Amino acid sequence: MRKLIPQPIMLVYHWCMALTAALWYQFPSRKLTVIGVTGTNGKSTTVEILHHVFEEAGHKTASASSLRFRIGSEEVVNDKKMTMPGRFFVQKFLFDAKAAGCDVVILETTSEGARQFRHAHIAFDTVAITNLTPEHIESHGGFEQYREAKLKIFRALNNSWKKKKHIIVNATMTDAKMFLDAAPHAEVWEYARDAKLLESSLHAVSPTDVSFERGVSFMIERTYFESMLEGEFNLENILCAIAVASAHHVPPESIRQGIGKVLGVAGRLEYISREPFAVVVDYAHTPDALEKVYQTLKPQAKHLVCVLGAAGGGRDKWKRPELGKIADQFCDEIILTDEDPYDEDPKTITDEVSKGITTHKAVIELDRKKAIEIAIQKANAGDTIIITGKGFEPLMVLAGGKKIPWDDRAIARNIINKS
Repeated sequence: MRKLIPQPIMLVYHWCMALTAALWYQFPSRKLTVIGVTGTNGKSTTVEILHHVFEEAGHKTASASSLRFRIGSEEVVNDKKMTMPGRFFVQKFLFDAKAAGCDVVILETTSEGARQFRHAHIAFDTVAITNLTPEHIESHGGFEQYREAKLKIFRALNNSWKKKKHIIVNATMTDAKMFLDAAPHAEVWEYARDAKLLESSLHAVSPTDVSFERGVSFMIERTYFESMLEGEFNLENILCAIAVASAHHVPPESIRQGIGKVLGVAGRLEYISREPFAVVVDYAHTPDALEKVYQTLKPQAKHLVCVLGAAGGGRDKWKRPELGKIADQFCDEIILTDEDPYDEDPKTITDEVSKGITTHKAVIELDRKKAIEIAIQKANAGDTIIITGKGFEPLMVLAGGKKIPWDDRAIARNIINKS
């Protein structure tokens, strides 16, 4: 039915649903400090860091991400296969957070959600962006439309009832200026590893003395920060969180301690084992994210074995050969497998990924559990196995919308224990 309804009418419908939900729950966001985190990659990790930072600063905090929905110490796994659920769900989450005595709420916000006005009628205090690379191109109709959906989240600050509003932007983005100008009356913060990329007239966060020897460590002014999270991409996520917290006047010591309490993020560069060989699970499902994960692991791996696939259901078919091309560049062995096929033929998906593989002979095993088992059984001391695409996701979606329980991490642990 929805495919038959003209798009302008559907947009009005989505906006009205958002307003109805906000009215039903009495606009709870107006009485909360609400921080929205968007971007192509790194959103969930940044939300997780911010939750710990604001808790360390003495705030009762709630957060919603693709990983979980958390209000204070109570949390439930996000098993909805949707980062930003429907309008009524989001408004009820805000209502429940307020009722539980929370004063800060951090929301992972998405372009798909913005397109359907799931962010509408939420009184944001701050909106931050982690990065911007091609994603959801087919569903949005092009990169420009995808970017516009992200900008829509920033422009929501123009309609926010809050007196003090903040924009937090990754200065390394090609389109950073567009986001910096999205809400003229908001206070602007930028962050980047390289201080040369920052505008001198803006509030800025940039590290010195950066080391990736064990996790990541660095200095900002006279404060030393240390995190167990690995990789340059996680440094950017941490800097984003520092900029957000600084904009809200969280003391540097609280920020430092909060960051230190994040020992890892479920399904994000998560080590299932380290000896005699490493097995790592990561959510990376975009070309940019996959490349950054491989770049992080490659230098420390004697032999890098990569288990990957691509989502079905017509989702971003353009990126399938790109994923194969990146795996071909970094991996010593490649095992292609199922991810979330939906109604597509899984073999067709892996064939399209394999088009980007020209120098390796990839193994194709459509049974994802068997693919993980093959990788682990072939591993030798010093090797690294990286399993990407699903991360912490507790479900796999098959034809006809059938959902089956799934956990890459549990499957890998069981195979290792039986070996």
